[in-house]
Amino acid sequence: MKKPGAEKKKVRRSVASTQNGGSDTPPRKQSAEKDVYQLFAEKVRDHKDLESRWAILQETRVEYFRGRDFVSFLRSHSEVKDILGSDKNLEAEDVGNALLTKNLIVRCDRVVKTVRPGKKKLSTWPAHLEIFPIQTFSDNDAFFVWTFVKRRPLWQTLLSFSWPVLTLAICLFPVYPHRCKLVVLYSCAGVLLLILSLLLLRAAIFGALWIILGKRVWLFPNILAEEATLKELFQFWPLKDEGERPKWTARLFYAVLSVLVILLLRHHAPDEAARARYQKRVYNIIDDVLEWSPHLALSGMMKQPVGVNVTEPHDNTADEGESISRESPPPDVIEQDDDTGGSMEGKDHLHA
Repeated sequence: MKKPGAEKKKVRRSVASTQNGGSDTPPRKQSAEKDVYQLFAEKVRDHKDLESRWAILQETRVEYFRGRDFVSFLRSHSEVKDILGSDKNLEAEDVGNALLTKNLIVRCDRVVKTVRPGKKKLSTWPAHLEIFPIQTFSDNDAFFVWTFVKRRPLWQTLLSFSWPVLTLAICLFPVYPHRCKLVVLYSCAGVLLLILSLLLLRAAIFGALWIILGKRVWLFPNILAEEATLKELFQFWPLKDEGERPKWTARLFYAVLSVLVILLLRHHAPDEAARARYQKRVYNIIDDVLEWSPHLALSGMMKQPVGVNVTEPHDNTADEGESISRESPPPDVIEQDDDTGGSMEGKDHLHA
């Protein structure tokens, strides 16, 4: 027979083992198993097939994804779960709950929960989020924010070291050779002209299609977005129009207004002489910028007289005028002196 005390000790050991994870693995191995989900989260976040966006959460810019996208991603890329080892056979919901438990992601909800005027449904990717009170995984209109800091690629690290060099190059622009100045000037002017032309073209296309067809079509829809990636920034094809069709009265009003603005601009357009004056003025400004050099500046400083105080020109002229006035008497006094001299000579002659 076994003693009851020994059985109680066995029961206590079994309970302790289940509380510690059901295995007698050493602490190093348990920490390694915990890091598995960290590696899994980093690999999933860096994968290009999991769509994610940027939003504002408590005045902080964060990256987030949707729950349904995470489920579909794991179903189509089951090989990603091989990192989890013994947990690779878990369902997508269980993996999401494990990430929530390890504080690798946080469930959030949209701040604006009502449909805005002119829209048919809520935004697919909201720009502002708030923390959801119940931290459980769901694929029904649920958003999840990555909580760990993403590893910076090597090219970003190298690019960060180039910013001081670029700043120094900009500061040294006045001492560039003339040919380099021309290249920099025309390159910047070309980029600026391209951006302005692109914005004007997409605005003109949007206005024409909105007035004629009543559709909102923005080419390069993310070109002015603040929270878009580089790939999304140069997306050419417009997004699907989710707003209501505008009324014909509004379209007619803006059509008439556009015609009046065009006629007004054409009536007040500058003539050829004004354009020539403006072009000459711009060319003079550009020539002053391009032709400046330290040699010209130094030669201009060397040509100035040494004894003259340049900062007080009016005082010097005033002093010179006072000295001249003191040295030479006025002309009226000279004439009076001549008259008195002549009369004195006459008196002397009579006395003689």
